[in-house]
Amino acid sequence: MDNNEQSKKLDNLKKGVLLCERCKLSTTRTNVVFGEGSSEAEIMFIGEGPGKTEDLTGRPFVGRAGALLTSIIENGMKLKRENVYIANIVKCRPSVDYKMQKDRPPDKEELKCCSPFLTEQIKIINPKVIIALGSPSSKFLLNSNIGITKLRGNWGSFLKIPVMPTYHPSYVLRNGGEKSPLKKDVWEDIKKVLKKLNV
Repeated sequence: MDNNEQSKKLDNLKKGVLLCERCKLSTTRTNVVFGEGSSEAEIMFIGEGPGKTEDLTGRPFVGRAGALLTSIIENGMKLKRENVYIANIVKCRPSVDYKMQKDRPPDKEELKCCSPFLTEQIKIINPKVIIALGSPSSKFLLNSNIGITKLRGNWGSFLKIPVMPTYHPSYVLRNGGEKSPLKKDVWEDIKKVLKKLNV
C-alpha cells in the first residue's frame, strides 16, 4: 500500500469514526479524537482514551501528558511528532458517570465498540513497532490481564507487529512528574524500541 492509498484509507475511516454512536461516550463528547501523525509511521503510540484537553481540541495527547510524550519523541527519540502516529483505543473521552469532570479508563463495552477502529488504523499504517502507553492499552493489545508494572519493558505482539508496553505519561506525572524515577523506566523501554529499529 503506497502512502497516498494509506492516507485515503485513514481519511475514509476517520469520516466513519466522526459519526460514531456505538456507545454512550458519543453522547458526552465534544470532539472525536481519531488520532494524528504520519500514515506511513514506523512507530505508533497507543494510549487508552482522550482526556479533557483532547476532547476539547480533537487531538490526541495535547495536555500535560501530551507535552511529556512530545518531549520523549522529539528530545529523547530525536524524531518529529508528525512523523510518528498517535492514537487511543477509544476515540471519545471516558469520564466518571459520564459527567465530563474526571477521567477514567474505558470500560469493556466501550473497548468492544471502539477497538475495531484502532485495529483498522494499525492495519492501514502497518507500523514497525507499537508503543503501548499504560495498562488499558497494553492489556488490550497483548490480550493480557497482567498489570503494567510487570508488562512494561517486555516485547509482545499485535497483528504480528512488535509491541513495547510502557507507563502512560499521565502516570509518570502523577508519580513525581519530571523528577519521577518512572521516567527512567520509560526511557529504558524506548531505548529497546530504538535498538529494534536500528535508530
